[in-house]
Formats: sequence, structure tokens, C-alpha cells
Amino acid sequence: MTNQIALVLGLLILGLFAADALVLHWGLPVFLGKQFANLIEYLSFWR
Repeated sequence: MTNQIALVLGLLILGLFAADALVLHWGLPVFLGKQFANLIEYLSFWR
């Protein structure tokens, strides 16, 4: 992955979070936090 591609992907992700906060009100950070907690719980099962 080149630096340019990484920068564009990072800006797209930040733009999605900004759009969610300002316009969409989907609760994207909360959803991702819950999914990440579920992933950690799933991975801890295999420990």
C-alpha cells in the first residue's frame, strides 16, 4: 500500500465519522465499539 492510498483511505474514514456526527446520526462510534468488544470477547474464548 502506498502512502497516497493510505492517506486517501484515512481521509475517507475520517469523513465518514464526520458525516455521521454532523448529518447521519447513525451512532457509528457506538456500533463499532460494541462490535470491537464482541470481537475481543470472541478472541478471549480461544485463549
